[in-house]
Amino acid sequence: MAIQSLAKTFRSIPKYRPFLLFSSLTQPNPSSPPLPDLVNEISRVLSDHRSPHHDLDHSLTAFSPHISSQLVEQVLKRCKNLGFSAHRFFLWAEKIPGFQHSDLSYSILVDVLGSSKQFAILWDFLVEMRDSKRFEFLEQAQGFFDRAKHEFNPGVKSYSILVMGWGDIGEASQARKVFDEMVQRGCSIDVLAYNSLLEALCKGGCVDEAYKMLREMGSSGIEPDAGSYSVFIRAYCEADDIHTAFRVLDRMRRYNLVPNLFTYNCIIKRLCRNDKIDEAYQLLTEMIERGISPDTWSYNTILAYHCEHSEVNRALRLIAKMQKYDCLPDRHTYNMSLKLLVRVGRFDRATELWESMADTGFYPSASTYAVMVHGLSKKRGKLEEACKYFEMMIDEGIPPYSSTVEMLGNLLLRYGLSENVEILANKMARSTSCSIQELANAMKGKTAYRRTRNEETELESQ
Repeated sequence: MAIQSLAKTFRSIPKYRPFLLFSSLTQPNPSSPPLPDLVNEISRVLSDHRSPHHDLDHSLTAFSPHISSQLVEQVLKRCKNLGFSAHRFFLWAEKIPGFQHSDLSYSILVDVLGSSKQFAILWDFLVEMRDSKRFEFLEQAQGFFDRAKHEFNPGVKSYSILVMGWGDIGEASQARKVFDEMVQRGCSIDVLAYNSLLEALCKGGCVDEAYKMLREMGSSGIEPDAGSYSVFIRAYCEADDIHTAFRVLDRMRRYNLVPNLFTYNCIIKRLCRNDKIDEAYQLLTEMIERGISPDTWSYNTILAYHCEHSEVNRALRLIAKMQKYDCLPDRHTYNMSLKLLVRVGRFDRATELWESMADTGFYPSASTYAVMVHGLSKKRGKLEEACKYFEMMIDEGIPPYSSTVEMLGNLLLRYGLSENVEILANKMARSTSCSIQELANAMKGKTAYRRTRNEETELESQ
């Protein structure tokens, strides 16, 4: 699930609403069974329906007439270790006409998801709340949290998320304030909570204070882990201080701590931007030796450098290295490489690379075809070959970008090849794809198509 900042997510905490303003459905139904019995029954159902394949909604249908905000809160509290089922229950209750969750329910669910280590669901839940515009402003999130904590004792995970929220917008002092409160309330502080504060301090420009906190961790009986030091590496890479970043990396090596993939990738990116390509390769080798498998992002960052500097042989050797270590090239890998090969006139190698794609299980999409069609169209004597790739795309039933259609059609007409335009347009009109059929007139130059946002983004990424 690709990325967004926790700080923005926390703008999505719900506004405080007095409980008296809730609809009648938020109050217990006088004819309902006793609340403890309902809590027991629903909790049993949630426990029995832990798999995503279980039809939980159907099993909960009988409880719909009895649902209330108080009932939801009590069930969620009971489901401390059933994060997945608790979240499904929360979403099910939300769909009941006229029902509205209480502020406390949101807080309890956040804590349940954190306690049960359902961090992916927790992230999606917070992002969903933000996207639905039910929540605004980080200050309101803090206010909500301050009110809810008197009714429900928040755990270290809830506090840590708020610490990261303040840190993501550079409010290091507020992050430290939340952390200090967490300590004062007797929460069992773990290394992840400390790391949240370290990251908040670094993002807020308080690196010296973060180092002081790093030293305090040891005296508190909490040993810094790889994540603790990685915070500083990422901060120094962001500040373009690669020398200090490597000093921290050396310290990790002495303690036999291994950075995660994301941290290694941050260093590789900074090395490539600073033209230190040999050091980037050394880091790639170190990753493999230390048991961290580089991903396509790791390789593509270095590949982008080779493509930018027209280093054909090194680019192709890197792709071979990827495959040697079981990292399959992706769309960006092939698009960058093919664009380079066509640009420098290595058409033979471009053909070889194209034909090898199927061996890795990769099948070109509109963007990869566009690289070949646009690139070859710019080369003298290669217009016919550009048309060949365009026909392949049509035969595969892949709708081309409207800009590709218009470019190729206009170029053929400019060279007096109207017959070729007619052939391509007729082939498009006979396609089983409605999207391709609709572009047939654009090939003839009769209709202008506006690029979609997705098309513009993909073309820019090439």
